[in-house]
Amino acid sequence: MTTPPPFLTTDRLTLRPFTDTEADLDLVVELDSDPEVMRYLTGGRPMTRDEIRAESFARMLPGGGGGDKGFWATHLRDTGEFIGWHCLRPGLNAPPDHADLGYRLRKAAWGKGYAREGALALIEKGFGELGYARITGNTMYVNDRSRHVMETCGLTYVRTYFEEWPYSVEGDEHGDVEYALTREEWLARGA
Repeated sequence: MTTPPPFLTTDRLTLRPFTDTEADLDLVVELDSDPEVMRYLTGGRPMTRDEIRAESFARMLPGGGGGDKGFWATHLRDTGEFIGWHCLRPGLNAPPDHADLGYRLRKAAWGKGYAREGALALIEKGFGELGYARITGNTMYVNDRSRHVMETCGLTYVRTYFEEWPYSVEGDEHGDVEYALTREEWLARGA
C-alpha cells in the first residue's frame, strides 16, 4: 500500500510535493519563463526547459531536497490552479536544525498575500513538526516585495552580504539580505 503524499492546506492554498512528471515540469517551466518572475534571479532572462530540468527541477523533487522538507507546489484551494511554489529546506552549509524559506509565484498571484500565507504554514510546520531551531530567508536588497513577505512572517533583518551570481541583475550592487526567525522568537510571538 502506498502512503499518500503529505499536503499542507491553509485557508486559500494547498501545498503538495512536486512529482517527477512532465506535468509538474511544465508548471515550473511556465513559471520560470516569465521575465518578471525571474527579474531578481536571472535579471529577467527566462529559463529554458532544459536548464530547469538540469538545474532546478531535480532538487524540487522528494529525494532531491523536495517533499516534506523541501519544495511544495502551491495551488489555490478553490480552483486547483497552480500559482507557484514555496520551500522550506535544510540550510546549505548550516546546522541540521536550520532551514531556508523561499517562494516563487506567478505574477497574477502577486500582492494577494499568498506568499505570506504559504510561508507561514511552512514556518509553523518547520518549528512545530520538523523541529527546526532557526529559519532564514534570503533575497536581493532591492526586492522590496520579498523583504516585506519575510517581515510580515516575523523574520527580522540579519545582514547584507555580497556573492558572485551567474547572472547580472539590476540592483545587485546593493547585495543580498538575510532575514531570520528562531523557534524561541516564534513561540514568544504566540505561535
